[in-house]
Amino acid sequence: MLICANLCMLFDSHCHINFNAYKDDAEEVIRRSLSKGIWLINIGSQLSTSARSIKIAEKYPEGVYAVVGLHPIHLTGDITESATFNGEEYKFVTKQEKFDYNKYKELALSSEKVVGIGEVGLDYYYFGENKLPAEEIKKVQRETLAGFIKLAGELDLPLVLHCRGNKGEPYGAYDDLLGILESRIKNQESRIRGVIHCFGGNMEQAKKFVALGFFVGFTGIVTFKKAVELQAIVKELPLDRILVETDAPFLAPEPHRGTRNEPAFVEFVAEKVAELKGLSLAEVAAETFKNTKELFRLA
Repeated sequence: MLICANLCMLFDSHCHINFNAYKDDAEEVIRRSLSKGIWLINIGSQLSTSARSIKIAEKYPEGVYAVVGLHPIHLTGDITESATFNGEEYKFVTKQEKFDYNKYKELALSSEKVVGIGEVGLDYYYFGENKLPAEEIKKVQRETLAGFIKLAGELDLPLVLHCRGNKGEPYGAYDDLLGILESRIKNQESRIRGVIHCFGGNMEQAKKFVALGFFVGFTGIVTFKKAVELQAIVKELPLDRILVETDAPFLAPEPHRGTRNEPAFVEFVAEKVAELKGLSLAEVAAETFKNTKELFRLA
């Protein structure tokens, strides 16, 4: 039993209640979260799920927000993503979508509930498992990311950045993302701000993102026993640069690992951060709530 439950505010800075995993009970899941004082941001992964995130957010006067963007795995298509929840497999095959700057701009401007651009970024995880050569995929991903960085700057919205390396080389994508952001900032695109969602890089990379002014997001992975390197990074980073998230329906934290994740479970992520930093859960909840509101400029 978490001592902070129902006593302090938490913010799940990244979830996907707009996905089909919640097609039968999305409102129930959101009500359960809000009733515990946990706010949430629904993140889009393509035009359809981005539009759905807005539709959901507009049902709630407070505590539910939307981010619109195009996940890099949707740039190639025909990739099967899967996860097992409660013994049942949840999977989908990506439909290829080409980035359309004007459509995403129109969508972002369509509602005051849109608070960011994402999730966008780099994903090298499936290299070798599709028809396009790695360098061609990288080129498309970089060009698309450049377009979204421009859009975020034009609209003065933060970026929610996805980054995932190849199975045999987990950190290369993070170096590439750092290079892109460093170049943009060096060229005086100073309005770039955002969060590195579901961080999976190394300590040096985490510190570089923070030095660039970015927040770093941590999911239920940090609660896993084998996540020693990630736990060390949490210990080292300043709390005022950390966000907590679920990435629901994926990556449920202990003690719910193997089940469908949901925003209410973000308290277990915050509890682990508190444990690693030698702080109270209330302190971590308050600071990460403030951090999320600061990044997304929520009143």
